[in-house]
Amino acid sequence: MTQAAIQAPPTTEIDVQEIMRRIPHRPPFLLIDRATEFVPNKSLVGIKCVTINEPFFAGHFPGNPVMPGVLIIEAMAQTGGLLMSKSWDTDPEGKIILFMSVDNCRFRKPVVPGDIVRLEVEVARARGDVVKFHGRAMVDGKLAAEAEFAAMLYDTRK
Repeated sequence: MTQAAIQAPPTTEIDVQEIMRRIPHRPPFLLIDRATEFVPNKSLVGIKCVTINEPFFAGHFPGNPVMPGVLIIEAMAQTGGLLMSKSWDTDPEGKIILFMSVDNCRFRKPVVPGDIVRLEVEVARARGDVVKFHGRAMVDGKLAAEAEFAAMLYDTRK
């Protein structure tokens, strides 16, 4: 077996039904349609297919629709939450993954209707119930946005 074959990431596909079992977001605020390339405790790729039917395009901006940057970051955060939930196989009843912080956020190119956004999220550091991530939003192989962010597992039964 070659070294490349050993290091190739699995092509695990996560459909929207599993996403909704694992994170609490629902349309119109669910910002990932599917996920792939899951490597437990390490990385996940979320996919967002952007259409003109997105509710935010009505006001951002009429005649020149652009996906709000804050929603691109939220899509990265949802991908990170899905990575945590699937890696730790968390029980969605009584536990929730909360977004904690965002740092070093940069927007490089607008995301517009028709784009397929590839949300590449990697674990930068994990300690206890807190995980820090590095995320990149890619469109057609080009960097649209990037950020470092953190999330925590919170027990709602406390």
